[in-house]
Amino acid sequence: MTDPVAAAPSYKGWRGIQRAFATPSAAAMAFLGFGSGLPFLLIASQTLSTRLRDVGLDLGSIGLISLASFFYLLKFLWAPLIDRFAFPLIGFLGRRRSWLLASQVGVTIGLFALAFTHPDMGVGSLVAWVLFASFWGATQDSVVDAYRIEIAPESAQAALAATYIFGYRIGLIVGGAGTLYLAEFRGWQWAYLATAALMLLPIITTLLNREPDLRQSTVQRRVDFLGAFWQPISSFFTGNGVLTALALLLFVGMFKFPDQVIGVMAGPFYLDSGFTKADIATVSKLFGVWMGVAGAFLGGVLVAAFGFRRMLLVAALGVALSNLAFLLMAQHPGELWAFYAALSADNLCQGVAGVVFVAFASSLTDRNFTATQYALLVSLANLPGKFAGGVSGFLVEATSYSVFFMISAVTVVPTLLLLAWLWPRIRENDTAAA
Repeated sequence: MTDPVAAAPSYKGWRGIQRAFATPSAAAMAFLGFGSGLPFLLIASQTLSTRLRDVGLDLGSIGLISLASFFYLLKFLWAPLIDRFAFPLIGFLGRRRSWLLASQVGVTIGLFALAFTHPDMGVGSLVAWVLFASFWGATQDSVVDAYRIEIAPESAQAALAATYIFGYRIGLIVGGAGTLYLAEFRGWQWAYLATAALMLLPIITTLLNREPDLRQSTVQRRVDFLGAFWQPISSFFTGNGVLTALALLLFVGMFKFPDQVIGVMAGPFYLDSGFTKADIATVSKLFGVWMGVAGAFLGGVLVAAFGFRRMLLVAALGVALSNLAFLLMAQHPGELWAFYAALSADNLCQGVAGVVFVAFASSLTDRNFTATQYALLVSLANLPGKFAGGVSGFLVEATSYSVFFMISAVTVVPTLLLLAWLWPRIRENDTAAA
């Protein structure tokens, strides 16, 4: 009889890295990452706000409408159901794949419907479909995160994370630059229809790939509905202690606040600075995304060399100070060199911070409650900044873009004070750093 542990493939060394990247799971994560990244800018970020500004909406209204994508911030609320139950009617696919398919179909329907909305004639239907699409987009993100962690052993997670991030970034390029190019030359309707059609790629991937084997669970789970919600939360507080757990959650919520709070205003700021949709597509959604990829690789090297705890300080400062780079654009409106310089600083720092956050959040996650705990941390990382971004348009209109960027940078101070208190309490080991 073969020992399953002994028979498990090794992913150590250069040959192990090659073996990990060559697995079907690694290839699948690229397509699933593409499906997660593709709709995000279209329903929850800059592409949507650019579309609204393009048809003449004021900044205050754009900020408020951005709150319609709040499901991305609250996905931890229904993540326990994803951890526990298969999706009705298609449960034969398995717990993870049934939710993946349902969410991908939901995103496709939402993008298709948004193609036929007319925000210049009223935003009611647009807000309704953004709500619909953001719910399924957030659900897809939760399932993909859980699927990635569960489909392969811990030693292969780096390869899966790398291919997932690569696919996600390609999705951002298509949903950002690709959509803006199409909108410039064919209109917003064609742009949204094209992205809806591209959701067929992750749908096919879900149908062709296998369900994770979770028979090795180490926790006896309660089968009642309340237990599905309570156990993941109680596990987090029990493992960290109540005071430290609360501080960790608060720190997660504040870590990327400076970046999140300016996200909604970025698209309108580019248009108001005199750039065309084609300029924004090239610099922000194409060049900027690849700078983010470079930042992610740099973040991976830095975390491997110094550990994520030290890099939490560097990344927090970088995210805040990179906002000041937009002052260069404000002082030189319409000049492409300033646009490139600001986006280089911003996306490079974002890329580093993203990898640092993944390493930090993964160290806090109990693999027995993957979807719920990871969704909670990711939601909290975006929640405060997203709601602040919802009213950021009013602040810009009352002051100026320059004042807004300076205020956003100063918000890092409470984050640094909390990190100082948490510093001796943050646990780090070699596995988490790797």
